[in-house]
Amino acid sequence: MDSDRTPNEGATLTWGVKQSFRAYVEGSGGVIEVGEGARRAADGEFVFASAPGAGLRLNADGKPEGAGRFLGEVRCQAHGGMLDVFLADPGVEVGPAGAAVTVADSRTRDRRVELALLDLAAAKVGDEGEIVIPAKLSKDGWRILGDHYLPSTPLDPLRLKLRPS
Repeated sequence: MDSDRTPNEGATLTWGVKQSFRAYVEGSGGVIEVGEGARRAADGEFVFASAPGAGLRLNADGKPEGAGRFLGEVRCQAHGGMLDVFLADPGVEVGPAGAAVTVADSRTRDRRVELALLDLAAAKVGDEGEIVIPAKLSKDGWRILGDHYLPSTPLDPLRLKLRPS
């Protein structure tokens, strides 16, 4: 692994994208593969470690602020390749206009696309101290998931473990 892809200690993003989508892929005889630093949790969600230099942190109110990238890739394939979804190096970006999850949507990682919108106002602290943030599919995100879900469809909540600033 390249030294510029070595994760920072401690920060993680856990996200299943959409449980029903994962169940559909695997239930139809398809496969879900992870790599480049991503792994699957026991419940099937994807776990990504923080990329170096991530600027995502907790503010004084315990809410995330800034932008951070995470390492790893997920590929979902079914129906002989007719369904082929690739997500890499997710980013969480929090700005004045709101918060979103972006992903590289190809192996070349030359383009980032907004996959989900985050509801920071509804964020809560989870059982293990992570921040649990509701997510919904963005306008551009529906294309990534193969047009199976309409924009604003609820997605699995994100779980972030961050260090306070």
